[in-house]
Amino acid sequence: MDQLSFFLAATVRMAIPLLIAALGLVVSERAGLMNIGVEGTMLSGAFAAFAVAIGTGSYWLGLLAGMAAGALMALIFAVASIHFRAPQIVIGCAINMLGSGFTAVLFRKMFFDASSGGTQATPFPSISIPVLSKIPVLGPTLFNHNIIVYIGFLLVPAVWFLMNRTSVGTRIIAVGEHPKAADSLGINVFATRYAATIFSGVLMGMAGAYLAIAQSNTFQVDMTGGKGYIAMAVVVLGKWRAIGCLAGALIFGGANALQMTLQNSGLGIPSNLILMVPYVVTVLAVLAACKRKAIDASAKGVPYIKS
Repeated sequence: MDQLSFFLAATVRMAIPLLIAALGLVVSERAGLMNIGVEGTMLSGAFAAFAVAIGTGSYWLGLLAGMAAGALMALIFAVASIHFRAPQIVIGCAINMLGSGFTAVLFRKMFFDASSGGTQATPFPSISIPVLSKIPVLGPTLFNHNIIVYIGFLLVPAVWFLMNRTSVGTRIIAVGEHPKAADSLGINVFATRYAATIFSGVLMGMAGAYLAIAQSNTFQVDMTGGKGYIAMAVVVLGKWRAIGCLAGALIFGGANALQMTLQNSGLGIPSNLILMVPYVVTVLAVLAACKRKAIDASAKGVPYIKS
């Protein structure tokens, strides 16, 4: 029972950064902007959160700094893709390279030396929900985590409500699907896309901050390890819906938790094969989602051309 609780709790912890970043992507992509620079944005958020948490001793200020760094990276993407009409894929790749290289240089310059190589930030503490945390299996799984985990779960209904029950969500969807029609109705297409992209950057920065000052208490070069790309797969698997993203994030979080379990199992499985588990699951899930989309299109009599 303890092993099951550990596995399920690890699944939740691993799913949260994917979920938060994916929810940000849902908003920006529904507005018509496909930001593949999630990896670089999360890295920027992770480093900013770590550096500010070290400098101030406050993990809350670190979280705000991570969110601000994510917003800044998203703003760079928005200016390049909206104002200068640069190819979104190219800009996203540039954001990833910028985030990876810039954070690596700053980390080595500011922290990685003989005197401060072991610098660690104070992470967000776990908060046990009274009574609920005592429930067998379910308690340790859902009600004994740090505050960002709870925020991540609360963001699911919040984003769902935003996109489906508010005029703001209607504008975002209209701008993404029919920008000319939206403009003819008086909706400011550029302002809406800027706002959606910056909002997505805030959530990506929060996801990065979670990695540095909630899931761990340090920063490592390229510590996201592909989680930004997996978050993109979560969006595809979740059909660009908040509830779907929750399910997709838990699937990939379970794959990461399984990887950790196998590493500690002593079964003699080569470590390189174990490390492949989350990425293999990602590829299979995206292929399944694309196949499902092709089948749906075929059933409607629509030729399937691209995803």
